[in-house]
Amino acid sequence: MTATARPTSRPSPRPARRAMTRAEVRAFIEQLAAANPDARSELNFVDDFTLLVSVVLSAQATDASVNRATVGLFADAPDPAAMVALGEEKVGAHIRSIGLWRTKARNVVALSQQLLDRFGGKVPHDRAALESLPGVGRKTANVVMNIAFGDSTMAVDTHIFRIGNRTGLAPGTTPRAVEEQLVRRIPADMLRPAHHWLILHGRYVCKARKPECWRCPAFEPCQYRLKEDIRNEAPAAKT
Repeated sequence: MTATARPTSRPSPRPARRAMTRAEVRAFIEQLAAANPDARSELNFVDDFTLLVSVVLSAQATDASVNRATVGLFADAPDPAAMVALGEEKVGAHIRSIGLWRTKARNVVALSQQLLDRFGGKVPHDRAALESLPGVGRKTANVVMNIAFGDSTMAVDTHIFRIGNRTGLAPGTTPRAVEEQLVRRIPADMLRPAHHWLILHGRYVCKARKPECWRCPAFEPCQYRLKEDIRNEAPAAKT
């Protein structure tokens, strides 16, 4: 008999059996919420400005690495004026441990200057204004609008893009397509906190290479093709 390859060794190009129904979407989000009711950002910040800077720094870096770097940075530069006064070289010295630190140091100082020049030193509650700042794209703007201003936005990072396609929650070929599907399909009363539930689920359970389906709180509504096989292969210590 020919040996069967492990199901996680070659992911299907169409990982979901089908798109979830609206009822399944609600059940999926409700089950994530029940498992992690107090989900929130893992970035450390104290106000809108430090949130914005932390999110800019988190691109291609872990939240933990950003938190380590910003302890000293925010002590020296807690507001836009102090960040501009600190300058690129000293900002860079604080964040040298995270990826793309030179570009990020330049962007953080430049966006701080623009906040002073254009917005009275305040983080604007406006998507176009946010996206006009150096280092701020749609995903960063969505995070800031969601956390700082309470808007029902959905920031699609690699985790949420993967979950949208793998589970059938919101299939799409681009982050923008997945975002639009999520905004359309997730019930309005659940959309804002769903951002955190989905990111943390992708970070700790529905992982890229080895999803831990055996401990997924939303196993039933999920439409991932390989979920039963992976659950059956659960490590003995975790079953």
